[in-house]
Formats: sequence, C-alpha cells, structure tokens
Amino acid sequence: FTADLNPEYRWIKTSGLISPEKWGNLPGGEVFTTPGEVNGTFVIDGVVGDWLCDRYGNLKDSPLTVRVERNRLVEASSDDFWAYTHTDDNSDRVGEFAIGTNIGVKEVIGHILQDEKFPGIHIAFGNPYGAHTGADWYSATHIDVVGTRFDIWVDDEPIMANGQFLI
Repeated sequence: FTADLNPEYRWIKTSGLISPEKWGNLPGGEVFTTPGEVNGTFVIDGVVGDWLCDRYGNLKDSPLTVRVERNRLVEASSDDFWAYTHTDDNSDRVGEFAIGTNIGVKEVIGHILQDEKFPGIHIAFGNPYGAHTGADWYSATHIDVVGTRFDIWVDDEPIMANGQFLI
C-alpha cells in the first residue's frame, strides 16, 4: 500500500489538547492529511468505523480487505462496506491518510475514536475534512478503517516496523 502525499494539503495533529479554536476527540494521538494518491491493498484487521463498527467489531480474526487504485475503492470483501462507500460521488475516495501515534493504546477495542489512535496506519473513505486539510472536494460520508502491525517508510526511511515506532 503506497501513499503519495500532496504538499498543498495540511497535516493535522490531534494531541488531546482541545480549545475553542482547536477541535478534536479524545484520546488524542494521530496525525492526518488528505493524500495526493494512494494505491494498493489495505487489510483491515483492526476495526471499521461509523455504524459498521458495531456490526463487525474487532476484525483480528476475520479481516476485511479493500483495494484502492488512484485514490478510489475498486474492490472490497464486504458488501456492506462497498454499499456505504458508494453513497455519493466521493464516498469511495480516500479522504484521509493518518498515522496513529498514541503508544498508550495497546490494542483495538472496537470503538473507532480510540482505535484510530492505535500506532500504525489508518485511512478513511469519504470526507477529507477540507476546511482543515485544504482539500477542495467533499463527501457526505467518512468511514475510517484501521489496520495493525504496519511497517512504515517515509522517503525510504523506516519509521515503524511491525507496529513499533523506530523513532
């Protein structure tokens, strides 16, 4: 799974410090942006957000797999997920690329607002939160998907191996 990032889109960090000027949810611990383009297969062995979270719970023992080409969902191993990500013209578009940074979150528990902070990668299909990231498109939907045990490289430098930060 590869992500090319658009330098015109802003990165947002959620530190857990909330003020009238800074929105967020708790616990904090992620950085995200709207990607320029993503391609590849993403194995969702953590959790799926929104209303599907209650339906599927923790996917450790029965992961969902999605395939993305040029930022669009082209295959999903779940009919429910496929239907949700085709609600509007941009529901199947990757609107968020994020790295969970909260090393205090040790496992996914089936609640997306905590699970998306799990150290590793998560992506979301739909709304790119353009008011924050600078993306110039919109979707009425936004559904996060969380995987576990990632290896992450940034500009050919490893920053995570098997779900553990190296920096």
